[in-house]
Amino acid sequence: MERERPLRILMVLESDFTARGGGGAESQVRTLARHLIRTGQPVAVMTPLFAFGPQVTAERSSGIAVGRLQYPRVPLLGAGVMCLRLAAFLLGRGRRYDAWHVHIGHHMGAVTCLVGALVGKPVVVKISGWWELEKGVMAKDRSLLDAVAHRLLKRGAAFQAISTRIAAELVRQGFPAERIVVLPNAVDTARFAARRVARAPGAPFTAVFVGRLVPEKGLDTLLDAWASAFAGRDDVRLRLVGGGRLEAALREQARALGIGGQVEFLGHQDKVEEIIATADVGVLPSNIEGLSNTLLELMASGLPTIATRVSGSEDFVVGGRNGWIFDPGDTKALAAHLAAAAALPAAARDELGRRARVDVEQASALDRVVGRLLELYRGTPPHALAKAV
Repeated sequence: MERERPLRILMVLESDFTARGGGGAESQVRTLARHLIRTGQPVAVMTPLFAFGPQVTAERSSGIAVGRLQYPRVPLLGAGVMCLRLAAFLLGRGRRYDAWHVHIGHHMGAVTCLVGALVGKPVVVKISGWWELEKGVMAKDRSLLDAVAHRLLKRGAAFQAISTRIAAELVRQGFPAERIVVLPNAVDTARFAARRVARAPGAPFTAVFVGRLVPEKGLDTLLDAWASAFAGRDDVRLRLVGGGRLEAALREQARALGIGGQVEFLGHQDKVEEIIATADVGVLPSNIEGLSNTLLELMASGLPTIATRVSGSEDFVVGGRNGWIFDPGDTKALAAHLAAAAALPAAARDELGRRARVDVEQASALDRVVGRLLELYRGTPPHALAKAV
């Protein structure tokens, strides 16, 4: 059987892109692009040239070719110029790529879908979650310009919904159901390997959160629940990995609750997998998500995870099988789950973590997700791919 030729992939990201940092969409672009390049598929990423980002229009970032579109820093005019420059690029040099993958369904994505339909280029549109649905062109109170973009996005060849909840919302908003496939974010299960070293006798029960310290992550609820579950104990530890504008407020909250000595603020960590490996459970108390990369990384690391019943998490976390799940903001339920997790014998927690690892490998392993994406890039109809998943 003749081997399929490598594909050239263009990823369009309406956000800043660098070798490190950023949110979930940026992290996924890095993860996918690096893996595609390792397997012989050239990848380029096109983004705006933001005032707060690198001030170069072309560079290589971790082996990934990155182009940035300049535009005037004037409301509306700047957006119009950026979209026109993107269209010009796609009609010119962009046509040498075999497929275009939009990673945030917003104005740049709409332009990409329009040009792709005009020139016959397959465009995969990934809907990442809460920002598009609550703030972007899919929001209920969208402007006339956003309404036009919303219509243009529907011209994409395939729509990658990273959760079942997002897929249902796309159908509700009139996106063609036959072009929607539920395909979650990918996680590098080689990097986030299950913990091999046994927990030291007498080590404190340790929970870990990884993410930005921002309101939507529900960390005030976590601290309240932690205090309720573990007040006065010296054999427990909560490690918060990441930075954000709420750090000072959260530190003060922990002090006021009397748990300041139990909570560690670790800031940004490049080797987050090493921090995760020191924990007994993961915790993700988010008020809203699309599909958390952190959730996948915790589960891939063999940690049972306590997570809220939000988009994405509800597809992966099954209470009693691989973790615990509760409604956003339910401090009492979170406290009960934390206490239950701490009370479990280590062997029982390890078994929950083993199942978590198996479940995430089956759904979100990097090879699996990239393999499905390559099928979409090559023109496999999304409805056919959905049947094969």
